[in-house]
Amino acid sequence: MSALKNSPFGKRLRATHQDNEEDAPRRNRQRVNPIFYTATASTTKDLPPESPVATRDMYGDRFVPSRDAGDMRTSYHLMDESGPSTPSKSRIIPTESDALKEQANAIFTSILHTEVTPPSPRRPTSPQRPTTSSSATTLPPSTPTRKRIFHYTSPATSANPSTPTRRLDTPTDEAYSMSPVRAESRQLLESPRRQLRSVCKTPYRVLDAPDLADDFYLNLVDWSNTNVLGVGLGSCVYLWTAHNAAVSKLCDLASSNDTVSSVSWVQKGTLLAIGTLSGRMHIYDANTLQLRRSYNNAHSQRIGALAWNSHILSSGSRDRMVHHRDVREPTHRPFKRCAGHRQEVCGLKWARDGGPLASGGNDNKVCIWDLRGSKRASVAGSSTSGSGSVEDAGGSGSGDAPLWKFHEHTAAVKALAWDPHVSGVLATGGGTQDKHIRFWNTFNGTMLSELDTGSQVCNLIWSLTSHELVSTHGFSSTTAQNQICIWKYPTLNMVASLTGHTHRVLYLAMSPDGETIVTGAGDETLRFWNAFPKKEGGEKRETRLDYGRLIR
Repeated sequence: MSALKNSPFGKRLRATHQDNEEDAPRRNRQRVNPIFYTATASTTKDLPPESPVATRDMYGDRFVPSRDAGDMRTSYHLMDESGPSTPSKSRIIPTESDALKEQANAIFTSILHTEVTPPSPRRPTSPQRPTTSSSATTLPPSTPTRKRIFHYTSPATSANPSTPTRRLDTPTDEAYSMSPVRAESRQLLESPRRQLRSVCKTPYRVLDAPDLADDFYLNLVDWSNTNVLGVGLGSCVYLWTAHNAAVSKLCDLASSNDTVSSVSWVQKGTLLAIGTLSGRMHIYDANTLQLRRSYNNAHSQRIGALAWNSHILSSGSRDRMVHHRDVREPTHRPFKRCAGHRQEVCGLKWARDGGPLASGGNDNKVCIWDLRGSKRASVAGSSTSGSGSVEDAGGSGSGDAPLWKFHEHTAAVKALAWDPHVSGVLATGGGTQDKHIRFWNTFNGTMLSELDTGSQVCNLIWSLTSHELVSTHGFSSTTAQNQICIWKYPTLNMVASLTGHTHRVLYLAMSPDGETIVTGAGDETLRFWNAFPKKEGGEKRETRLDYGRLIR
């Protein structure tokens, strides 16, 4: 026996018993049941305040949950303190990039409301005491003299109208239902769903764009009607041909120590206008890669926005001016100057039908200009709608003063887009401090609707094949950032949310067929997305009025 005690096994056994005796008081002091989280009052004193045992109520040998709150809707976060929100306001971009998930979450929340917190049935009122003060009028209790002990009455003919009646002879009564959910939830589940268009969530092509500036006030990407993409990278402008993916350098301004700040294609043709940081403006022919015209003193500061209207080229600058030039004339001086902003002009967009021009500035204002010289319909005084304010800025609409001036945005307005399907509808997007997309009727100067995206709006563009709007985003107050969102108009329901850029998506352009969009960001990449369906009916059919095709 002594040999076993002095053996290595016996020494290890004695050492184990000594360790257990030393740790016994410490274990007894912190003894907690790991299954039910129960403990005595003496044990909770030694526990840290963040321990789950110290924060729970102790009920002996088992855990009984406390219902101090007593409000199931508050406990399960089923009630929104701000109340129900309309689809056109307070719509925050969800973290997930799938509109199907957003629809499923909304249905699940509605069913949870119905099942967990059903509407309370009407309770019968408690019996009232007699109102007379004399006790003599109160009849003493007596035994009924009727011989029929059981008397049956129909629930529909109840004597007390406040008592809820239940028609068990109705086949749709819940008593006969075999469904695990209530009738309201079953009706919601069986109702037809809103058909959502499937949008691919990944770009089909990604191009490197080194030196693509991460500047909110620049416009460095544009897609021509000849299917050529123009991109300004540093001091160079590159052309990418879509049908064969060929890349060519159009110009390099390094010799003049200048940098590209904006590019814009003419609506029909191969002319590309280029604005620079020093205020110069150049017009190149993309077919021959030759310089057609230069305006060395176009503006006194950088040109961040360019827009074409046939042969009219409009430019917006940091010098707060908007200049209009006819590129057919040899003179370098603009034929019209518009001063309506107090800070840099960072957005410029002509209406598709050659109508008014919209400009957005760093002063949070949106101006509508009419250079056609036509007078608008008379409006009594300054028009102020219930959902927005607008300044009646001009009298004749001759271009010397803006036709309308909108003041609703609270941040810089770079994103501008005219609706190609409805005349006179303009969409505008605000910066980081605003985060709203607003829709305006430029005929009467009223705001149609607004959408709180919860994120900086960098660019907007309308679809040509469907009544939908694309918005690109940057800085956000939520977890969703740098997204490309597609919205259905006028319901403003989200169709899809595309992610992939690691920096704010500052640049946006659309292919001439209207099916593809390209986005650029400060991560120095260009991403191509199949965002929209093809045009209905295929290609445009030849009509009898198209005499050019009938000539042989």
